[in-house]
Amino acid sequence: MRILAFGIAKEILGSGSIDMVIDDGTTVDALKVSIAEQYPNLKKLSSFMIAVNNEYASGGHAIVNGDEIAIIPPVSGG
Repeated sequence: MRILAFGIAKEILGSGSIDMVIDDGTTVDALKVSIAEQYPNLKKLSSFMIAVNNEYASGGHAIVNGDEIAIIPPVSGG
């Protein structure tokens, strides 16, 4: 599954997207753990969100084949 990355997450991953094998039913929380294991520098962020199909997803949200996944880093501004 292709996972898109934005902002500082894109810099940490070294690309605007990565490919990962994700089983149907994997939760957002499990995905975040898996991504952070492969890219430990993500743990330096205060937090990051996962969007599924253009909407922020809660930790228990189950991901299925065909979903569009994006890593959204913390946003600051004024």
